Amino acid sequence: MISQLSWKVGGQQGEGIESTGEVFSIALNRLGYYLYGYRHFSSRIKGGHTNNKIRVSTTQVRSISDDLDILVAFDQETIDVNFHELRTGGIVLADAKFNPTIPEGADVTLYSVPFTEIATELGTSLMKNMVAIGATSAILNLDPRGYHEVVHDTYGRKGEKIVEKNMQAIEKGADYLKNELGYNRQDMFLEKADGKKRMFMIGNDAIALGAIAGGSRFMAAYPITPASEIMEYLIKKLPKFGGAVIQTEDEIAACTMAIGANYAGARTFTASAGPGLSLMMEAIGLSGMTEQPLVIVDTQRGGPSTGLPTKQEQSDLMAMIYGTHGEIPKVVMAPSTVQEAFYDTIEAFNIAEEYQVPVILLTDLQLSLGKQTVEPLDYSQIEIRRGKLQTEELPEIENKGYFKRYEVTEDGISPRVIPGMKNGIHHVTGVEHDETGKPSESAGNRKEQMDKRLRKLANIQFKNPVHKHIQHENPDILLVGYISTRGTIEEAMTRLEADGIKVNHAQIRLIHPFPTEEMLPLIEAAKKVIVVENNATGQLASLLKMNVGYANKISSLLKYDGNPFLPHEIHTRSKELI
Repeated sequence: MISQLSWKVGGQQGEGIESTGEVFSIALNRLGYYLYGYRHFSSRIKGGHTNNKIRVSTTQVRSISDDLDILVAFDQETIDVNFHELRTGGIVLADAKFNPTIPEGADVTLYSVPFTEIATELGTSLMKNMVAIGATSAILNLDPRGYHEVVHDTYGRKGEKIVEKNMQAIEKGADYLKNELGYNRQDMFLEKADGKKRMFMIGNDAIALGAIAGGSRFMAAYPITPASEIMEYLIKKLPKFGGAVIQTEDEIAACTMAIGANYAGARTFTASAGPGLSLMMEAIGLSGMTEQPLVIVDTQRGGPSTGLPTKQEQSDLMAMIYGTHGEIPKVVMAPSTVQEAFYDTIEAFNIAEEYQVPVILLTDLQLSLGKQTVEPLDYSQIEIRRGKLQTEELPEIENKGYFKRYEVTEDGISPRVIPGMKNGIHHVTGVEHDETGKPSESAGNRKEQMDKRLRKLANIQFKNPVHKHIQHENPDILLVGYISTRGTIEEAMTRLEADGIKVNHAQIRLIHPFPTEEMLPLIEAAKKVIVVENNATGQLASLLKMNVGYANKISSLLKYDGNPFLPHEIHTRSKELI
């Protein structure tokens, strides 16, 4: 019996690989297992190798595994590309249709199962993925009937006959492995899970759900990988709450439309990836100058230019902080789990309105599209804070003057009104302006307004800007990361501790303004600081050196080949750096 399993299915894109992984993982989630899934897919719509690697455990997991227990292959390329991940004693389940082969002498067992033939006999070759799931269930000692609810939810709209055919495919796959191939191993039987109900979702779904819970009722966006699922989720859900989604002609329109809707009093946002954020930079400056709230989600991917649209990278960091021309107050947040993505999205709207600034919620492809088990969300934690938005009747202004929308205040935050409010008339312009919004090039006014805007950052309140895992007063290593590297770092920590190395961990969740006071004592206490990030230039490490110092202690552990970190990479390379 095993308490943890790594399973991967692969084939050509458009061949049902994603649905295979979905049915398999959702069924196990409903049985109470914890899961973490990561898809490798091509930027082509159809064709090209794709795979879905899913980790199953009786305890919480937040990273993909180093190795592989079971590889389900729909073509020989899947075996050739992924065979090296299989552990000793691993299993290859392959479609007999392509006469699968594995390297000679490998301590891995190949089971050739006629996925396509069995599916065709049942009516269509499209059900070969269900046959593969059935064969997998035999290996894990899972009752094939346990998939019925998921199959019904997935295919029920096509009729009960289709549901029944798919269930037959699953059962025949299990029968073939046990009866035709005589499978009788028990070393991969899964321990029973606790049966508790938990959510299973990608980060993009959590962000979209957080936007609804946080009071957003309008989204303007242009489709782009890996952000599109946010828009797709809200297209289905927002109308039920009286909201709407508009697909704009480009990212410039999406950003300016979001600014306009926020100006009108709605909670609005947009979401994109690196190329889209590049187009939004001028509009982000407009948000800063006009002091209009704005929330933007940046789901990082491989760059520059079109780069690697479907691969992991964390290289937008400096651009998100310093990309706009001129100087404006800006907040950059970086959730590290799906749960945090939900709660941080809500907080992004609160901060944007309280401080009247653009807020960028920074994720990456692994967090945006990686699917993981999520404990039930606590909706009692949700609060809506709208800052200095004026909701009561305004006093009449003497001599029919203008409302001081950009009034110079001690905290840098001016009173805000929505259009049409009596006695709230004021100018709004992208050029420098006085307290009423009228254009002004006065040197004194310029300095006064700049100082006012920049004072906002000194008052930013953010709960838990750094997730800390502190085990030692004076550790040998402080591992530092952000966004999706958290789970992998935590797993590497356990291995380093087993080697006798004392390790602490800090996952930075507020990137800008930088949490210097939180990080300084952690860095001072450590003998060595290792910053783990998916880019080539060590951007997070540079921020640490700029804001905290101790450059002589700080080393970078980088990966920028389009793939996420594996636990053994952080474990091995950390030991090399000390």
